[in-house]
Amino acid sequence: MPSIVTLSGETFEPDLPNRLLSIAGEIREAGGRAFLVGGWVRDALLGKNCRDYDVEVYDLVQDELVPILKKYGRTNLVGKAFGVIHLAMKGLSLDFSFPRTESKVGYGHRGFVVHTDEKLSFKEAALRRDFTINAMGMELPELTLCDPYGGIDDLKKGLLRHVGPAFVEDSLRILRGVQFASRFALKLAPETIELCRTLSLEDLSIERLFEEFKKWLLKPGKPSLGLRAFLDIKLNEFFPEVSPLRGSWDDLGEMLDNTESLRDNLSDDQVMEFAFAAFLSGSPETSLKFLERITNETHLVKNVPLLLNAYSTLDFAIVSDAPALRRMAVKLGGLKLLCLLVKATPRKYYAAAGASEFPEQLWQAAADLDLIEAAPQPFLMGKMLMEMGFKPGKQMGETIKQSFELQLDGKIKNAEEAIAWARSRT
Repeated sequence: MPSIVTLSGETFEPDLPNRLLSIAGEIREAGGRAFLVGGWVRDALLGKNCRDYDVEVYDLVQDELVPILKKYGRTNLVGKAFGVIHLAMKGLSLDFSFPRTESKVGYGHRGFVVHTDEKLSFKEAALRRDFTINAMGMELPELTLCDPYGGIDDLKKGLLRHVGPAFVEDSLRILRGVQFASRFALKLAPETIELCRTLSLEDLSIERLFEEFKKWLLKPGKPSLGLRAFLDIKLNEFFPEVSPLRGSWDDLGEMLDNTESLRDNLSDDQVMEFAFAAFLSGSPETSLKFLERITNETHLVKNVPLLLNAYSTLDFAIVSDAPALRRMAVKLGGLKLLCLLVKATPRKYYAAAGASEFPEQLWQAAADLDLIEAAPQPFLMGKMLMEMGFKPGKQMGETIKQSFELQLDGKIKNAEEAIAWARSRT
Protein backbone atom coordinates (compact mmCIF):
# COMPACT_ATOMS: atom_id res chain seq x y z
CA MET A 1 0.00 0.00 0.00
CA PRO A 2 1.50 3.39 -0.98
CA SER A 3 2.35 5.94 1.73
CA ILE A 4 3.01 9.68 1.86
CA VAL A 5 4.75 12.14 4.15
CA THR A 6 2.28 14.48 5.88
CA LEU A 7 2.79 18.14 6.64
CA SER A 8 3.93 17.20 10.12
CA GLY A 9 6.68 15.00 8.63
CA GLU A 10 5.09 11.69 9.57
CA THR A 11 4.69 8.72 7.25
CA PHE A 12 1.00 8.13 6.57
CA GLU A 13 -0.55 5.18 4.77
CA PRO A 14 -3.96 6.42 3.62
CA ASP A 15 -6.93 4.13 3.27
CA LEU A 16 -6.99 3.25 -0.44
CA PRO A 17 -9.21 0.49 -1.87
CA ASN A 18 -7.22 -2.19 -3.70
CA ARG A 19 -9.77 -2.04 -6.50
CA LEU A 20 -8.95 1.63 -7.07
CA LEU A 21 -5.26 0.83 -7.28
CA SER A 22 -6.01 -1.94 -9.77
CA ILE A 23 -8.09 0.41 -11.90
CA ALA A 24 -5.30 2.99 -11.84
CA GLY A 25 -2.86 0.31 -12.98
CA GLU A 26 -5.08 -0.60 -15.93
CA ILE A 27 -5.50 3.08 -16.85
CA ARG A 28 -1.71 3.43 -16.94
CA GLU A 29 -1.33 0.30 -19.06
CA ALA A 30 -3.81 1.81 -21.54
CA GLY A 31 -1.67 4.94 -21.82
CA GLY A 32 -3.56 7.12 -19.35
CA ARG A 33 -2.86 8.71 -15.97
CA ALA A 34 -5.14 8.73 -12.92
CA PHE A 35 -4.97 11.38 -10.20
CA LEU A 36 -6.78 11.57 -6.89
CA VAL A 37 -7.83 15.20 -6.60
CA GLY A 38 -9.47 17.75 -4.33
CA GLY A 39 -10.28 17.13 -0.69
CA TRP A 40 -8.76 13.64 -0.59
CA VAL A 41 -5.29 15.05 -1.28
CA ARG A 42 -5.66 17.88 1.21
CA ASP A 43 -6.85 15.53 3.95
CA ALA A 44 -4.11 12.99 3.26
CA LEU A 45 -1.44 15.66 3.65
CA LEU A 46 -3.02 16.50 7.01
CA GLY A 47 -2.84 12.83 8.02
CA LYS A 48 -6.57 12.22 7.71
CA ASN A 49 -8.41 9.51 5.83
CA CYS A 50 -11.11 10.56 3.38
CA ARG A 51 -13.68 8.28 1.75
CA ASP A 52 -14.48 10.65 -1.13
CA TYR A 53 -12.35 9.32 -3.95
CA ASP A 54 -12.52 11.73 -6.88
CA VAL A 55 -10.30 10.55 -9.72
CA GLU A 56 -9.30 12.67 -12.70
CA VAL A 57 -8.15 10.71 -15.75
CA TYR A 58 -5.72 12.14 -18.32
CA ASP A 59 -4.66 10.93 -21.78
CA LEU A 60 -7.66 8.61 -22.21
CA VAL A 61 -11.01 9.31 -23.84
CA GLN A 62 -14.33 8.14 -22.49
CA ASP A 63 -14.60 5.19 -24.89
CA GLU A 64 -11.25 3.93 -23.61
CA LEU A 65 -11.98 4.43 -19.92
CA VAL A 66 -15.48 2.93 -19.70
CA PRO A 67 -14.45 -0.64 -20.73
CA ILE A 68 -11.82 -0.60 -17.96
CA LEU A 69 -14.32 0.54 -15.34
CA LYS A 70 -16.97 -1.98 -16.42
CA LYS A 71 -14.68 -4.80 -15.35
CA TYR A 72 -15.12 -3.63 -11.77
CA GLY A 73 -18.75 -2.62 -11.47
CA ARG A 74 -21.68 -0.72 -12.92
CA THR A 75 -20.91 2.53 -14.70
CA ASN A 76 -23.19 5.50 -15.03
CA LEU A 77 -22.48 8.68 -16.94
CA VAL A 78 -23.92 10.93 -14.24
CA GLY A 79 -22.47 14.17 -15.51
CA LYS A 80 -22.40 13.97 -19.27
CA ALA A 81 -21.95 17.72 -19.58
CA PHE A 82 -19.08 17.56 -17.10
CA GLY A 83 -17.53 14.27 -18.24
CA VAL A 84 -18.17 12.42 -14.96
CA ILE A 85 -18.51 8.63 -14.79
CA HIS A 86 -19.82 7.05 -11.60
CA LEU A 87 -18.62 3.55 -10.82
CA ALA A 88 -20.71 1.54 -8.37
CA MET A 89 -19.16 -1.55 -6.82
CA LYS A 90 -20.08 -3.65 -3.81
CA GLY A 91 -19.39 -1.50 -0.78
CA LEU A 92 -17.71 1.26 -2.77
CA SER A 93 -18.54 4.01 -5.24
CA LEU A 94 -16.08 6.14 -7.18
CA ASP A 95 -16.31 9.15 -9.48
CA PHE A 96 -14.03 9.42 -12.49
CA SER A 97 -13.81 12.63 -14.48
CA PHE A 98 -11.78 14.10 -17.30
CA PRO A 99 -9.73 17.28 -17.16
CA ARG A 100 -11.85 20.23 -18.17
CA THR A 101 -12.10 23.95 -18.50
CA GLU A 102 -15.18 25.99 -17.63
CA SER A 103 -16.48 29.22 -19.10
CA LYS A 104 -19.05 31.44 -17.40
CA VAL A 105 -21.79 32.28 -19.89
CA GLY A 106 -24.89 32.89 -17.77
CA TYR A 107 -26.34 33.75 -14.37
CA GLY A 108 -26.02 31.48 -11.35
CA HIS A 109 -24.10 28.30 -10.68
CA ARG A 110 -25.54 26.56 -13.76
CA GLY A 111 -24.44 29.22 -16.19
CA PHE A 112 -21.27 27.43 -17.33
CA VAL A 113 -20.08 25.83 -20.53
CA VAL A 114 -17.74 22.92 -19.84
CA HIS A 115 -15.07 21.65 -22.23
CA THR A 116 -13.42 18.30 -21.45
CA ASP A 117 -9.99 17.71 -22.91
CA GLU A 118 -8.01 14.63 -21.98
CA LYS A 119 -4.83 16.28 -23.30
CA LEU A 120 -4.87 19.15 -20.81
CA SER A 121 -1.99 19.24 -18.37
CA PHE A 122 -2.78 18.88 -14.68
CA LYS A 123 -1.75 22.50 -14.18
CA GLU A 124 -4.15 23.71 -16.88
CA ALA A 125 -7.03 21.66 -15.52
CA ALA A 126 -6.38 22.71 -11.90
CA LEU A 127 -6.65 26.37 -12.87
CA ARG A 128 -10.46 26.13 -12.64
CA ARG A 129 -10.40 25.08 -8.98
CA ASP A 130 -11.15 27.43 -6.10
CA PHE A 131 -8.25 27.39 -3.63
CA THR A 132 -4.67 26.20 -3.92
CA ILE A 133 -5.20 23.63 -1.15
CA ASN A 134 -7.86 22.02 -3.38
CA ALA A 135 -5.85 22.26 -6.59
CA MET A 136 -3.43 19.45 -5.78
CA GLY A 137 -3.43 15.92 -7.13
CA MET A 138 -1.74 12.63 -6.33
CA GLU A 139 -1.02 10.33 -9.23
CA LEU A 140 -2.02 6.73 -8.69
CA PRO A 141 -0.87 4.20 -7.80
CA GLU A 142 2.28 5.71 -6.22
CA LEU A 143 0.58 8.85 -4.81
CA THR A 144 3.05 11.19 -6.47
CA LEU A 145 2.12 14.76 -5.52
CA CYS A 146 1.32 17.28 -8.23
CA ASP A 147 1.03 20.77 -6.76
CA PRO A 148 1.22 23.42 -9.50
CA TYR A 149 -0.08 26.35 -7.41
CA GLY A 150 1.68 25.93 -4.07
CA GLY A 151 -1.15 24.35 -2.11
CA ILE A 152 1.14 22.46 0.24
CA ASP A 153 3.06 25.65 1.11
CA ASP A 154 -0.22 27.45 1.78
CA LEU A 155 -1.33 24.63 4.07
CA LYS A 156 1.95 24.92 5.97
CA LYS A 157 1.48 28.68 6.29
CA GLY A 158 -2.17 28.32 7.32
CA LEU A 159 -3.18 30.34 4.26
CA LEU A 160 -6.27 30.07 2.09
CA ARG A 161 -5.48 31.51 -1.34
CA HIS A 162 -7.47 31.41 -4.58
CA VAL A 163 -5.94 29.69 -7.60
CA GLY A 164 -6.66 32.18 -10.35
CA PRO A 165 -9.15 34.46 -12.10
CA ALA A 166 -11.70 31.67 -12.60
CA PHE A 167 -12.45 31.98 -8.88
CA VAL A 168 -14.90 34.81 -9.54
CA GLU A 169 -17.10 32.66 -11.77
CA ASP A 170 -18.86 31.01 -8.85
CA SER A 171 -19.76 33.32 -5.97
CA LEU A 172 -20.38 30.34 -3.68
CA ARG A 173 -16.60 30.18 -3.32
CA ILE A 174 -16.85 33.15 -0.95
CA LEU A 175 -18.69 31.03 1.60
CA ARG A 176 -16.51 28.02 0.82
CA GLY A 177 -13.62 30.19 1.91
CA VAL A 178 -15.37 30.86 5.22
CA GLN A 179 -16.05 27.20 5.97
CA PHE A 180 -12.57 26.09 4.86
CA ALA A 181 -11.03 28.72 7.14
CA SER A 182 -12.99 27.22 10.02
CA ARG A 183 -12.44 23.55 9.25
CA PHE A 184 -8.71 23.74 8.53
CA ALA A 185 -7.65 26.65 10.76
CA LEU A 186 -6.71 28.94 7.86
CA LYS A 187 -6.62 32.66 7.21
CA LEU A 188 -7.62 34.17 3.89
CA ALA A 189 -4.78 35.60 1.82
CA PRO A 190 -5.07 39.41 1.45
CA GLU A 191 -5.49 39.17 -2.33
CA THR A 192 -8.24 36.58 -1.90
CA ILE A 193 -10.05 38.83 0.58
CA GLU A 194 -9.98 41.69 -1.91
CA LEU A 195 -11.29 39.46 -4.70
CA CYS A 196 -14.09 38.08 -2.53
CA ARG A 197 -15.22 41.60 -1.68
CA THR A 198 -15.91 42.25 -5.36
CA LEU A 199 -18.44 39.39 -5.54
CA SER A 200 -22.07 39.12 -4.52
CA LEU A 201 -24.06 36.19 -3.17
CA GLU A 202 -27.27 37.44 -4.77
CA ASP A 203 -27.28 34.73 -7.44
CA LEU A 204 -27.15 31.83 -4.98
CA SER A 205 -30.13 29.73 -3.95
CA ILE A 206 -30.93 29.39 -0.26
CA GLU A 207 -30.08 25.69 -0.50
CA ARG A 208 -26.49 26.45 -1.55
CA LEU A 209 -26.13 29.18 1.07
CA PHE A 210 -27.42 26.92 3.81
CA GLU A 211 -25.09 24.07 2.89
CA GLU A 212 -22.00 26.25 3.34
CA PHE A 213 -23.22 27.73 6.63
CA LYS A 214 -23.81 24.19 7.91
CA LYS A 215 -20.30 23.12 6.97
CA TRP A 216 -18.90 26.16 8.73
CA LEU A 217 -20.91 25.84 11.94
CA LEU A 218 -21.35 22.07 12.21
CA LYS A 219 -18.17 20.42 10.96
CA PRO A 220 -15.26 20.07 13.41
CA GLY A 221 -12.81 22.95 13.31
CA LYS A 222 -12.33 26.44 14.73
CA PRO A 223 -15.48 28.39 13.84
CA SER A 224 -13.97 31.67 15.08
CA LEU A 225 -11.56 31.57 12.12
CA GLY A 226 -14.57 31.19 9.84
CA LEU A 227 -16.04 34.26 11.53
CA ARG A 228 -12.80 36.14 10.92
CA ALA A 229 -13.01 35.29 7.21
CA PHE A 230 -16.72 36.23 7.22
CA LEU A 231 -15.82 39.66 8.56
CA ASP A 232 -12.71 40.10 6.41
CA ILE A 233 -14.85 39.60 3.31
CA LYS A 234 -17.43 41.97 4.84
CA LEU A 235 -20.21 39.42 4.62
CA ASN A 236 -21.74 41.08 7.68
CA GLU A 237 -22.73 43.83 5.24
CA PHE A 238 -24.53 41.29 3.04
CA PHE A 239 -26.07 39.69 6.16
CA PRO A 240 -26.75 42.73 8.36
CA GLU A 241 -29.03 40.58 10.53
CA VAL A 242 -25.92 39.02 12.09
CA SER A 243 -24.58 41.08 14.99
CA PRO A 244 -21.64 40.73 17.39
CA LEU A 245 -22.22 39.34 20.86
CA ARG A 246 -22.71 42.33 23.18
CA GLY A 247 -20.79 44.47 20.70
CA SER A 248 -17.81 42.10 20.36
CA TRP A 249 -17.07 39.92 17.34
CA ASP A 250 -14.22 38.31 19.28
CA ASP A 251 -16.65 37.21 21.97
CA LEU A 252 -18.97 35.78 19.34
CA GLY A 253 -16.03 33.85 17.92
CA GLU A 254 -15.18 32.53 21.39
CA MET A 255 -18.77 31.42 21.84
CA LEU A 256 -18.74 29.58 18.52
CA ASP A 257 -15.53 27.79 19.48
CA ASN A 258 -17.00 26.86 22.87
CA THR A 259 -19.90 25.00 21.21
CA GLU A 260 -17.47 22.40 19.82
CA SER A 261 -17.13 20.58 23.15
CA LEU A 262 -20.80 20.81 24.11
CA ARG A 263 -22.48 18.81 21.34
CA ASP A 264 -22.36 15.32 22.82
CA ASN A 265 -25.68 13.51 23.22
CA LEU A 266 -27.57 15.92 20.96
CA SER A 267 -29.70 14.84 18.03
CA ASP A 268 -28.78 16.11 14.57
CA ASP A 269 -31.56 18.70 14.73
CA GLN A 270 -30.45 19.84 18.18
CA VAL A 271 -26.82 20.21 17.05
CA MET A 272 -28.00 22.39 14.20
CA GLU A 273 -30.24 24.52 16.42
CA PHE A 274 -27.48 24.92 19.00
CA ALA A 275 -24.87 25.94 16.43
CA PHE A 276 -27.08 28.48 14.67
CA ALA A 277 -28.32 29.86 18.00
CA ALA A 278 -24.71 30.44 19.05
CA PHE A 279 -23.95 32.15 15.74
CA LEU A 280 -26.98 34.40 16.17
CA SER A 281 -26.56 34.92 19.92
CA GLY A 282 -25.91 38.62 19.37
CA SER A 283 -28.92 38.91 17.06
CA PRO A 284 -32.06 37.64 18.84
CA GLU A 285 -34.31 40.29 17.28
CA THR A 286 -33.15 39.62 13.70
CA SER A 287 -32.43 35.88 13.89
CA LEU A 288 -35.68 34.91 12.19
CA LYS A 289 -35.04 37.24 9.27
CA PHE A 290 -31.56 35.80 8.77
CA LEU A 291 -32.74 32.19 8.95
CA GLU A 292 -35.51 32.82 6.45
CA ARG A 293 -32.88 34.12 4.03
CA ILE A 294 -30.79 30.94 4.11
CA THR A 295 -33.02 27.97 4.93
CA ASN A 296 -36.38 26.26 4.66
CA GLU A 297 -35.65 24.03 7.68
CA THR A 298 -38.84 24.43 9.71
CA HIS A 299 -37.34 23.38 13.05
CA LEU A 300 -34.58 25.99 12.75
CA VAL A 301 -36.89 28.81 11.76
CA LYS A 302 -39.25 27.94 14.61
CA ASN A 303 -36.94 26.93 17.45
CA VAL A 304 -33.84 29.13 17.16
CA PRO A 305 -35.66 32.47 17.63
CA LEU A 306 -37.55 31.00 20.61
CA LEU A 307 -34.30 29.81 22.13
CA LEU A 308 -32.59 33.16 21.58
CA ASN A 309 -35.49 35.07 23.07
CA ALA A 310 -35.22 32.97 26.23
CA TYR A 311 -31.43 33.34 26.26
CA SER A 312 -31.48 37.12 25.82
CA THR A 313 -34.02 37.66 28.60
CA LEU A 314 -32.52 35.22 31.10
CA ASP A 315 -32.24 36.46 34.67
CA PHE A 316 -29.72 35.04 37.15
CA ALA A 317 -32.50 34.70 39.73
CA ILE A 318 -34.23 32.05 37.60
CA VAL A 319 -32.10 29.31 39.18
CA SER A 320 -34.25 29.60 42.31
CA ASP A 321 -37.54 30.18 40.49
CA ALA A 322 -38.95 26.73 39.74
CA PRO A 323 -42.23 28.00 38.22
CA ALA A 324 -40.32 30.21 35.77
CA LEU A 325 -38.01 27.34 34.81
CA ARG A 326 -40.95 25.03 34.20
CA ARG A 327 -42.71 27.60 32.02
CA MET A 328 -39.54 28.22 30.04
CA ALA A 329 -39.17 24.48 29.52
CA VAL A 330 -42.72 24.36 28.15
CA LYS A 331 -41.87 27.08 25.62
CA LEU A 332 -38.65 25.40 24.54
CA GLY A 333 -39.55 21.72 24.83
CA GLY A 334 -36.86 21.26 27.48
CA LEU A 335 -33.94 23.34 28.72
CA LYS A 336 -30.93 21.45 27.40
CA LEU A 337 -30.11 23.79 24.51
CA LEU A 338 -30.65 26.89 26.64
CA CYS A 339 -28.32 25.52 29.33
CA LEU A 340 -25.70 24.67 26.71
CA LEU A 341 -25.97 28.12 25.17
CA VAL A 342 -25.33 29.61 28.61
CA LYS A 343 -22.33 27.30 29.05
CA ALA A 344 -20.93 28.38 25.66
CA THR A 345 -21.15 32.07 26.56
CA PRO A 346 -17.78 33.64 27.43
CA ARG A 347 -17.42 33.15 31.17
CA LYS A 348 -16.30 36.75 31.74
CA TYR A 349 -19.90 37.94 31.32
CA TYR A 350 -21.02 36.02 34.38
CA ALA A 351 -17.89 36.83 36.37
CA ALA A 352 -18.40 40.55 35.76
CA ALA A 353 -21.93 40.26 37.16
CA GLY A 354 -20.77 38.32 40.20
CA ALA A 355 -22.44 35.14 38.94
CA SER A 356 -19.47 33.01 37.85
CA GLU A 357 -21.25 29.75 38.63
CA PHE A 358 -24.47 30.61 36.82
CA PRO A 359 -24.01 28.09 33.95
CA GLU A 360 -23.57 25.21 36.40
CA GLN A 361 -26.33 26.47 38.67
CA LEU A 362 -28.79 26.74 35.79
CA TRP A 363 -27.99 23.21 34.60
CA GLN A 364 -28.36 21.80 38.12
CA ALA A 365 -31.64 23.61 38.73
CA ALA A 366 -33.05 22.31 35.44
CA ALA A 367 -31.80 18.79 36.18
CA ASP A 368 -33.32 18.81 39.69
CA LEU A 369 -36.70 19.63 38.14
CA ASP A 370 -36.22 17.04 35.37
CA LEU A 371 -36.41 19.75 32.70
CA ILE A 372 -33.20 19.08 30.75
CA GLU A 373 -34.54 16.70 28.13
CA ALA A 374 -38.22 17.64 27.94
CA ALA A 375 -40.95 19.93 29.14
CA PRO A 376 -43.29 18.88 31.96
CA GLN A 377 -46.44 17.13 30.81
CA PRO A 378 -49.87 17.77 32.39
CA PHE A 379 -50.76 15.36 35.18
CA LEU A 380 -54.45 15.83 34.49
CA MET A 381 -55.66 14.31 31.21
CA GLY A 382 -59.00 14.33 29.43
CA LYS A 383 -59.53 10.62 30.03
CA MET A 384 -59.30 11.17 33.78
CA LEU A 385 -61.87 13.93 33.65
CA MET A 386 -64.27 11.87 31.55
CA GLU A 387 -64.08 9.10 34.14
CA MET A 388 -65.16 11.73 36.69
CA GLY A 389 -68.16 12.67 34.57
CA PHE A 390 -66.78 15.68 32.68
CA LYS A 391 -68.10 16.16 29.17
CA PRO A 392 -65.66 16.92 26.34
CA GLY A 393 -65.72 20.62 25.62
CA LYS A 394 -64.60 24.03 26.75
CA GLN A 395 -64.99 23.31 30.48
CA MET A 396 -62.76 20.24 30.25
CA GLY A 397 -60.09 22.20 28.37
CA GLU A 398 -60.18 25.03 30.90
CA THR A 399 -59.92 22.56 33.79
CA ILE A 400 -56.85 20.87 32.27
CA LYS A 401 -55.28 24.27 31.59
CA GLN A 402 -55.85 25.55 35.13
CA SER A 403 -54.55 22.31 36.60
CA PHE A 404 -51.40 22.56 34.49
CA GLU A 405 -50.80 26.13 35.64
CA LEU A 406 -51.01 25.00 39.26
CA GLN A 407 -48.67 22.13 38.40
CA LEU A 408 -46.13 24.57 36.91
CA ASP A 409 -46.40 26.68 40.06
CA GLY A 410 -45.60 23.59 42.13
CA LYS A 411 -48.99 23.59 43.84
CA ILE A 412 -49.98 20.27 42.25
CA LYS A 413 -47.19 17.71 42.51
CA ASN A 414 -48.60 14.51 40.98
CA ALA A 415 -51.58 12.97 39.18
CA GLU A 416 -53.35 12.10 42.43
CA GLU A 417 -53.29 15.71 43.57
CA ALA A 418 -54.50 16.82 40.14
CA ILE A 419 -57.46 14.43 40.28
CA ALA A 420 -58.30 15.54 43.82
CA TRP A 421 -58.19 19.17 42.73
CA ALA A 422 -60.49 18.45 39.77
CA ARG A 423 -62.97 16.60 41.96
CA SER A 424 -63.11 19.54 44.33
CA ARG A 425 -64.42 21.62 41.44
CA THR A 426 -67.35 19.38 40.57
